[in-house]
Amino acid sequence: MQKDRKIVCPQCFAVNRLAAERPVSEARCGKCGHAMFDAHPVDADGASFEKHISRNDIPVLVDVWAPWCGPCRMMAPAFAEAAGVLEPEVRLIKLNSENEPQISSKLGIRGIPTMLLYKDGREVGRVSGAMSARQIVDWARAQLASA
Repeated sequence: MQKDRKIVCPQCFAVNRLAAERPVSEARCGKCGHAMFDAHPVDADGASFEKHISRNDIPVLVDVWAPWCGPCRMMAPAFAEAAGVLEPEVRLIKLNSENEPQISSKLGIRGIPTMLLYKDGREVGRVSGAMSARQIVDWARAQLASA
């Protein structure tokens, strides 16, 4: 028996309760009306990053990147493609390390791109370097299986 889940809206960052019996493909935010899942990564700032990590009942995959980083720009389409495969089981977000240096420092980011995987508010996986969409999906699923 599935249970209801709390999901953070990708648009307004309100926390929504999704009923287990309703299809998540039809879920919309109760506050702003935006689709809860649209197969695209969410651009996060410091506050929304913390909210996604702490309030989502689903795992959160974070891409820490910067606009000047060539490998980051090369991986961006693959990360977006992975969102289409992993949602709604996993929320994918992008964190610009140039705009959020305090969070990057707190997370111990030494190189970019770096992906962090969170489950139940704690980090369960970390990998650095550009990856293809298939590699991202396979890595995330393997980390969740062993978490």
